[in-house]
Amino acid sequence: MTLLIGLFLFPACKSSNTIGIEPEDGYSIKGDLAVTEVGLTTVPEEATNTVGLTKYPLGWVSADPVFGSSESSLSFSVALAANNYSFGDDPLVDSAVLVLPYSLPVDSSVSSHFYGDTATTVYAFDVRQLKNDLSLETTFPSNKDWPAKDEVVGSFKAKLRPNTRPKIVDIVAGAADTVRQVPTPQIRIRLNPTFIQNNIVNLDSATYMTRNSRFTSSFKGLKVSVNKENMSGPGGFAFLNFTSTDQLAQACVAIYYKKLQSNSLINRDTAVVYFPISATSGPIAAKVSHDYTGTDVENQLNVPNPATPYQRTYLQGMGGLRNRISFPKLDDFVTTATGGNKKVRVVINRAELVVNVEGGTDVAPWTPAERLSLYRLDIAGQRANLVDNAAPASGTSNPYYEGAFGGNYSKSRKRYIFIVTGYIQQLVDGTTKDYGTYLAPAPYAAFSLTPAINTAERSVIVTGSAASGNTATKLNIYYTLAAQK
Repeated sequence: MTLLIGLFLFPACKSSNTIGIEPEDGYSIKGDLAVTEVGLTTVPEEATNTVGLTKYPLGWVSADPVFGSSESSLSFSVALAANNYSFGDDPLVDSAVLVLPYSLPVDSSVSSHFYGDTATTVYAFDVRQLKNDLSLETTFPSNKDWPAKDEVVGSFKAKLRPNTRPKIVDIVAGAADTVRQVPTPQIRIRLNPTFIQNNIVNLDSATYMTRNSRFTSSFKGLKVSVNKENMSGPGGFAFLNFTSTDQLAQACVAIYYKKLQSNSLINRDTAVVYFPISATSGPIAAKVSHDYTGTDVENQLNVPNPATPYQRTYLQGMGGLRNRISFPKLDDFVTTATGGNKKVRVVINRAELVVNVEGGTDVAPWTPAERLSLYRLDIAGQRANLVDNAAPASGTSNPYYEGAFGGNYSKSRKRYIFIVTGYIQQLVDGTTKDYGTYLAPAPYAAFSLTPAINTAERSVIVTGSAASGNTATKLNIYYTLAAQK
């Protein structure tokens, strides 16, 4: 019985390195691991469209010890509460608030709604009216500054509390007002009541309150920017949500006003109306900028290819920095593996790009990116997925697509790993040319080829091993050899 079981078991065992590969022409298969060098260069990210983001950054980082300073302002249209809206008889604005809800965290371990310091920083924001009707614009690049009027119509100065839901006065028609807690954390900026009275409430209802396009032609929109003189501390970025349809959780201009009660010329009742700020009702645009003056980032951007290679490179979200990757030793690997025999083919069983974060650069509040994207440029210079991350279309197949491409940050190992088996096989075979391969930060739950404006995280990547305990970024290739057909 033991002999029979052994006869059945042993023929069934096969090395994972040789599955699907059969010797040809008497050439024996060899399985091995090669570790090859990876070249990394810090390059600026491209400007990108900021309409339709899942979340929008607002804030200023003034004291990142590695990346310098960064800033983001927001400009947006404000929509009518409803077509043909009326404030009633003789309305008087009591108060007005610009409500900016935080984006909800992806999960409890990912702070997707805030990046930076909340313990010590006092944040300061100013609100101004836009000079032009934002709804008439056609492009919204991340590097464009939208002009606004000089008058400050609202201001905010306080610590940010992205995990705290504020309490507000809930207006109840015909009854006593109540205090309630709103569904989500919010930034609430008080607006000048006189400004709201003159620019919204007093508008001719027959002309400007009939439909949204007429209202925005008059009101234009609002811009929220950082007041740096009133800020203190290292700073950070709030990520805001403009997609909610819940009246108490949506971005809006909330106007509290008093109007005459029916059949009365004296008694007034308090009412509230919400003029929404939503991606579905008008454009929302972010303007981001980065200043690397006096940092090593500045040196690398000015001298991208020094005589002595840099020991680290830099990745930064919000349209900041990406890395161009090269594989300078790939041809040498093939030559060494095959012994220069052109009749032998290198078959890649598995290839792993291991991207290591430099120790000591992952300290809160400047934590590394939770996720990176990895993409290539096609022959037209357009961004495209690697074959390992390209889901096959219906009716087609892709043997390299596993649905587990990688790119998530390992806090314990301080690294990212990508499975790039198909891409490296294509480069080795010469069926694909490397027109440019890039690493960049990506939102945790939204892998995208476009520059990531909706994350501010950054990572310092090890290209060499100058500092003790650091391991250089590398390419692990598990391969076998087979005769060419």
